[in-house]
Amino acid sequence: METGQPKNVDEHTKDEPQQVGEPPGSSSAPRTSEKKEENPGNQNKLRTSNLAVVKIQAWWRGTLVRRTLLHATLGALVIQRWWKQILTKLLEKRRRAALETFTREEWAAVRLQSWVRMWRVRLRYCRLLHAVRIIQAFWRCRSCASRGFIKGHYRVTASQLYLEIEILLASGPCIVTECIPLPIKQ
Repeated sequence: METGQPKNVDEHTKDEPQQVGEPPGSSSAPRTSEKKEENPGNQNKLRTSNLAVVKIQAWWRGTLVRRTLLHATLGALVIQRWWKQILTKLLEKRRRAALETFTREEWAAVRLQSWVRMWRVRLRYCRLLHAVRIIQAFWRCRSCASRGFIKGHYRVTASQLYLEIEILLASGPCIVTECIPLPIKQ
């Protein structure tokens, strides 16, 4: 608090007479005429007391302005904090949506690649199976003069096709064994 300022607003200065009735700003005409008739020593007292009143009023107005500015600043800070929280939540939602989209696209690409690999392996398997069936049908339908026969078997695993064919003719047996790897990406 500034020096020379009263600590309590209700305190009156020693030189200032306490006024009862009308407020100091609204003086009526008869009072102004009374002031003019007073002696010059009394006028100095009034001037010093008016100066003190003006100082008190200025101090009070400054206090009110500072209080108003403080309330406005606090209100602005509350709004800014709220807005930052909203922006943070919005940014987090955008990040999560981008992450989910990226994950969904990556998962779709992985699934598509696995389906293509599966389709290619199945296609090669079907071709080999078709070739085996053609060979079997050819040898089954062929008539041999020596009444020989063909027997064979095959086995398909996850990575290879084992093919074993035994041809028995009059001249002697002929055994063909083949191991065909299947292209599987690991």
